[in-house]
Amino acid sequence: MTFNDLGLNKLLLKAIAEQGYEKPTPIQEQAIPVILQRKDVLAGAQTGTGKTAGFTLPMLELLLRSKQQDSKHHVKALVLTPTRELASQVQDNIYNYAKHTPYKSTVIFGGVKINPQIVALRKGIDIVVATPGRLLDHISQKTINLSKVDFLILDEADRMLDMGFVNDIKKIMEVLPKERQTLLFSATYSEDIKKLSNKFLKSPTLIEVARANTSSETVAQAIYHVDKTRKRELLTQLINEGEWKMVLVFTRTKHGANRLSEQLATDGITSAAIHGNKSQNARTKALEDFKKGKVRVLVATDIAARGIDIDHLPHVVNYELPNVSEDYVHRIGRTGRAGNKGEAISLVCVDEDDFLASIEKLIKKDIPKVWLKGFKPDPSIKAEPINMGGNRGARNKPRGGQSRNGGGGARSSAGRGRR
Repeated sequence: MTFNDLGLNKLLLKAIAEQGYEKPTPIQEQAIPVILQRKDVLAGAQTGTGKTAGFTLPMLELLLRSKQQDSKHHVKALVLTPTRELASQVQDNIYNYAKHTPYKSTVIFGGVKINPQIVALRKGIDIVVATPGRLLDHISQKTINLSKVDFLILDEADRMLDMGFVNDIKKIMEVLPKERQTLLFSATYSEDIKKLSNKFLKSPTLIEVARANTSSETVAQAIYHVDKTRKRELLTQLINEGEWKMVLVFTRTKHGANRLSEQLATDGITSAAIHGNKSQNARTKALEDFKKGKVRVLVATDIAARGIDIDHLPHVVNYELPNVSEDYVHRIGRTGRAGNKGEAISLVCVDEDDFLASIEKLIKKDIPKVWLKGFKPDPSIKAEPINMGGNRGARNKPRGGQSRNGGGGARSSAGRGRR
């Protein structure tokens, strides 16, 4: 099947061709025809499957068919995402696919001044990509009118729930028209996702292109057992001996990300860190430097990395295993995208054995174990409780007690610091 077989407008086909795509991915092949029938959709897909185009293309096609091209450019479609980075990524995709259509789009998120967003909205916008917190700021200030929204897309809904946005989503739903088409995309199916779907979707069509909570088959996974105090030494050796030019490294905490990035610099390895305490400009620059090869290593926390979309990222390293098993799947999904091969290595100390057991139970497979010469763990070292450093707590922690930036501290006013 090609995109021509999906019945898309020639303006969209031209944009698709300019992006260098010829055939739709499985999620696009399944979702686009269903969405074009104006049905609600509950879609499950791993990262890197092309899901953004899977909802963007049919959304634009339906707008073109309805000929909603008035001069006011009122908001017809709303895409909600959990993080700034993902919001920017989605906006870039929409801009590229809509370039030959009359539709205008913009992105709004916290951490930056709100006035330029207000100016953009006043000029007239058809499609808005937003994070929940900043969107509520605009709603409360009456700087956005959502009364004519025909399409609502909840992208990476599982992460929005994990970040404690469920109440914000409910508030946003209250101001949207009841008659609309709603699409929900999630990497995993939890009970909370099912509840959200039952509440806001009407007889949705279920689309799933990968088994829930499975790790990508294009990613070679390995566990390197090592003492905690020697992880940095092992990471440096792997990077240097493997001549890795581009590697994404995950830590559990923001402080850990900063510290590791600084330590790698002292080892002669160019590195940058991204996390919720970094300004939006700093995060954007770090990501751009990484993509351009100016830095070899990008050290990130889970929330900050969710929007990273790099088709040819060859290496992911879990410097510390996540305490939430599903996050392991999201982490390694950063590599092995778009059919490319990838490698995911986890540096595991004795303190993380329980985390590893939970991950292997979730993905229903034993990850190959490696004991590298010179780094064999000291058997006399006993496991100690892990300090989460104020980041996301255990899965059974009440979500209402989590702050939006993944750490402690009160919710700030006017959306500052929001994702």
